[in-house]
Amino acid sequence: MSRFARYPAGLPSLFLVEMWERFSFYGMRAILVLYLVDAVATGGMGLETPAAVAIYGIYSAAVYILALPGGWVADRFWGARKAIIVGAVVIIIGHILLALSGSTASIFLAGLCCIAVGTGLLKPNISTMVGELYDKDDVGGRDAGFSFFYMGINVGAILGGFVAGYLGEVWGWHWGFGAAALAMTLGLINFIYAGQRSLRGKGERPPPKEVDAATRHRDHMVSLGVTGAVVALLVLLIGTGVIDVRSAEGVAQATGVLIVTIAVAFFLNIFIAGDLDGSEKKRMIVLAILFVAAAVFWSRFEQAGSSLSIFAADLTRRDLVGFEVPASWFQNLNPAFIILLTPLFAAFWTWAQDRGWEISVFVKFGLALVLVGLGFWILVPAAKIAMTGAKVSALFLIATFFIHTCAELLLSPVGLSTFSRLAPERFASQMMGFWFVAASLGNLLAGLLAAGMDTETPSALPGLFNQLFYGSAIAGVVLIALSWPLSRWAMAGKAAPAETAGTEVR
Repeated sequence: MSRFARYPAGLPSLFLVEMWERFSFYGMRAILVLYLVDAVATGGMGLETPAAVAIYGIYSAAVYILALPGGWVADRFWGARKAIIVGAVVIIIGHILLALSGSTASIFLAGLCCIAVGTGLLKPNISTMVGELYDKDDVGGRDAGFSFFYMGINVGAILGGFVAGYLGEVWGWHWGFGAAALAMTLGLINFIYAGQRSLRGKGERPPPKEVDAATRHRDHMVSLGVTGAVVALLVLLIGTGVIDVRSAEGVAQATGVLIVTIAVAFFLNIFIAGDLDGSEKKRMIVLAILFVAAAVFWSRFEQAGSSLSIFAADLTRRDLVGFEVPASWFQNLNPAFIILLTPLFAAFWTWAQDRGWEISVFVKFGLALVLVGLGFWILVPAAKIAMTGAKVSALFLIATFFIHTCAELLLSPVGLSTFSRLAPERFASQMMGFWFVAASLGNLLAGLLAAGMDTETPSALPGLFNQLFYGSAIAGVVLIALSWPLSRWAMAGKAAPAETAGTEVR
């Protein structure tokens, strides 16, 4: 296949939609916690840090957990294209509400809910449409296409962090939220235009699979059973006082329980009642293992928007030749490093493939977990300096973001590519949503882990960063140790299905 044949006509349009959607998301991520902790007198919400990072965790979790019903709606009713259009409109409404909210909590919360629902509809289905541009057997073309798509994610992330972050911190929070609304509007207009041309016939509702009455009854009974179990577990935890839903932290804990039970319920529903054959069930187990590893990874990586954001604002020297760098701009380091490093990683995977090297996805995920832990380990001495009352060099955070970016390139691109390839075809959008549920759980855990951070007396920071390091590194070493038997089992002695070659993708 020629180089240009790997980029179908519709791919640039999907690239631009994802770029503007990520502009809105990462622009929000850059300023949300800072807006929540800012004083009411200066336009913020005036919340304490634990409540602010808990709300951030709930919001980030909701954005990704709703990808699961978003994929279900597309698979069962609307198709990917209609789900993307509706999702984009709801996101725009959400950002407009935030821009108008000021310190009015009800309007602010309504805006967050709209953004979460809209992203849940858009995020899994646009990834599904990218995969739809390629034949199932075209692994190289699919990987190259997702790599191009991945660049759109990070261009949007950089633009969002710079533009929304600067406008929010310097001009006023409502300007940052309004910029995100404008960006998503541009993405929607582009998608509608492309739908009449390069994407014509793509993203339509898939034909339903005919199932017999016994299978349908089993499906309904499993769905009912797991739904009842979710409700019963939450009622028990709240009723016994284990979870206190009267605080933001308690709501975050309840949300975490809900996400875990929903993920387990969803997996069991497809695994038991999805009419899968033996090989499909083995691949589902592989995806479940990767789901757990990804949740651990994102719980560390997404500290960027909570503990690392506060660390940058309160404990880091940010002066640069007389200019104070906005704390939100540190969020741009990750997408900038991604754009710089992606060609190097892609070249390495191609070089390894040419030499017949097969690197299991379990090894890549394990290395990612080890690296994301190392990123926090190098912050331990910085935290000890901060304990003396001195602000620390920005080089510590720059090094952490660089290491975390290397970890992301080992996990996030590989994960999306693997899920798009191994998922049962009739559950494609739903399984893409399942992948994002791992990010949802990780985002929520990130908020809960950061809730105990006290930047005024940062004596707890070395312990927090060490905890993040050891938990991640140990999980990564275990996954690497189990990679060979897991790969052999998954394919009954053949090459692992989750092994990828060529350009890595997200």
